Formats: sequence, structure tokens, C-alpha cells
Amino acid sequence: MPFLSDPKYLKYKGFEVCDSAEPYYDLLYLPSNKIMNKPRFKDCAREGIINDKGVVLYYSNQCPHTEKYANIIKEVANERNVNFTFKKITTVQEAQNAPSPFTTYSLFINGKFETNEILPKKKFLQILESKGL
Repeated sequence: MPFLSDPKYLKYKGFEVCDSAEPYYDLLYLPSNKIMNKPRFKDCAREGIINDKGVVLYYSNQCPHTEKYANIIKEVANERNVNFTFKKITTVQEAQNAPSPFTTYSLFINGKFETNEILPKKKFLQILESKGL
């Protein structure tokens, strides 16, 4: 389910899907005679895959809660001896070159996108257990 807007409503208002990225991101735009090229995701964000192993969290302070919960899951990962890496996005360039279209919070496990949901301890533990970590 989208975080900020309902795509059905946007489509009703004339927006169209012009690009998609794994696993469930659609980029919508409002067609206009002035638009030369449709917007699109950068290739680095299209597949939801990174080369890093272990648990990798890309996040920014776009949401005031991400820093708090990033530290919580880091503690949990450390307690369980899980390889954990923070990748805090602090610049426009880092955001534009991130491996996910959602730069507020994107969690990868063993190179694969897992979720963009800001995770409390209990839910993060459930994910780790489901992955055998």
C-alpha cells in the first residue's frame, strides 16, 4: 500500500504510470504537452538488489523517526551477531543514486530489498528469524 498517496485517486485525476521498480514501486506522472521525456527511475534503483551481504539499511532523516528505529535494529543485529551496515543518505546525490526509489528507509538482506517499512524491534526480529538469521 502506498505511503503518501493512493494511486487510484491519482489515476482518476489523470496521472499515468511511466516507470516501475522492483518490488512494487510505480512512478506516476501527469501527462502534459510540455513534457519532452517521461520521468523514470534511475537504473540503480530499478531492481532492488545490492552487492552487500548481511543486513544493510539505507535511510535518511526525511522522517523524524528513522534515526531512532535505525539504531534500534542495529542493536538487535549486534545482539544476534548479524552483519549490519548503516548507509545514511545525507546528500541529493546519494539519494539520486540509492538502490531503492524510497530513500527514507530501505532495508536489504543479503543483497535483496526486504522492506521500506520503518521497523520496530519485534518486527525486525520476525524478519531475521524468517531469514534464519
